[in-house]
Amino acid sequence: MDALLEFASRHLFMSILWVALLIMLIAVWMRSAKQGYQVLSPQQATVWVNRGDGVFVDLRSTDEFRKGHIHGAKQVSAEQIKENQLGSIENFKDAPIVLVCATGMSAKASATQLLQQGYTQVAILEGGMNGWRSEKLPVTQK
Repeated sequence: MDALLEFASRHLFMSILWVALLIMLIAVWMRSAKQGYQVLSPQQATVWVNRGDGVFVDLRSTDEFRKGHIHGAKQVSAEQIKENQLGSIENFKDAPIVLVCATGMSAKASATQLLQQGYTQVAILEGGMNGWRSEKLPVTQK
């Protein structure tokens, strides 16, 4: 303990930086735990959906969806989620749902809204369809 105090007194800037990083790490951890949704890699998402009889929900436009989507994905716009018009995924309230957008960024608001509407297992596909394609995973066209 004395060595730690001696180090901190000799290297004040590094010690302050270390404490600041620790506080930021704790804050990020607490915020992610509070969000209620997960961010899953393409592999994790596939396993999660398959094991729990869940579904991928594609938030992209109809044109983007037709150009290529994950097999079995349901297309639901962010606007439909916002307005609680969820006919195609109503049967998945307690099943795993992975939201897919282009890059994984715009799905956060939709994930929060689904959780507020009573969906219990919501996740976001890390990297969205771009991440899915970069992993060379299969895409279906409609």
